Amino acid sequence: MLIQTADAALAGVRLNDHVRVRPGVHTPRPEWERLQPWEHYLARVHVYALVNPRAVFALESAAALLGLPLFGHPRHIHTLDVGGTSRAYGDVRVHATTDGVRTVTDAGISTTAVGETSIALMRALPLAFGLAVGDAALARGVGIEQLWAIAGGSASRRGSRSLRWLLPRVTADSESVGESVSRAVIEWCGFATPEIQTQLNVEHHTYRLDFFWRSARIAGESDGYGKYAGDASTATAALIREKQREDRLRRHLAGFARWTLADALQVRPLRDTLLAAGVPLVAPPRTALLTTMSRNPRSL
Repeated sequence: MLIQTADAALAGVRLNDHVRVRPGVHTPRPEWERLQPWEHYLARVHVYALVNPRAVFALESAAALLGLPLFGHPRHIHTLDVGGTSRAYGDVRVHATTDGVRTVTDAGISTTAVGETSIALMRALPLAFGLAVGDAALARGVGIEQLWAIAGGSASRRGSRSLRWLLPRVTADSESVGESVSRAVIEWCGFATPEIQTQLNVEHHTYRLDFFWRSARIAGESDGYGKYAGDASTATAALIREKQREDRLRRHLAGFARWTLADALQVRPLRDTLLAAGVPLVAPPRTALLTTMSRNPRSL
């Protein structure tokens, strides 16, 4: 619940136990503290839209509203000004452009479209995070040809080198941020390139593997814990099914590796896990690229 200071004064509402989200707008402290850290940024964007209803949001602000991946808590609120001038004030960055940028409006809030938002972020973010955004765009139905066209039709040359690396690698087959980030880390560590989302038949069951090194007969799983969500009985049943699945796969494979997004972000835990499973190294590590995993300079 967002409360504007002027309205509170008219209604005689005291704002002692409220958090000021930005000047002139507050929210009850208990509601604010129940939000996850990444939800605070989305709340900031909504508050800015409340007091600036004609704003067109871009970059991380558009991504938050569109449901594209975010990494950390973005520093700034980003808006677009077609044909205007770039400027900054407080935590707001206004980006001028002469490009014909497509926008979408939902519930009265306007953003750059998914394809435009994705290309803008792929230009600006560290490469592994840009890969996750590009994968998410394809999973949302944006075509790879459309991404190439948006990139090629922009007057901006910023991030062109990043786009040349990213666009040949994005895929709609990646099912999570963890899988996307892991693909970059696996390549940069020098491991052999795995197949992704491969089906394997074992013991009269067909399983889909996040990663599969066919020649080495090794499977890899990037774990997200959403599949174990639900009430206690549902979560327990899901854990049992996953344990049975893994046991069957291990009986028929030379190796099995499991890791989390946190392991991929830290690099070494993922690298050690793959080495322990027997995944072959085929190239030297790309050390400079691996160091980009340590932080997102666009995040607080």
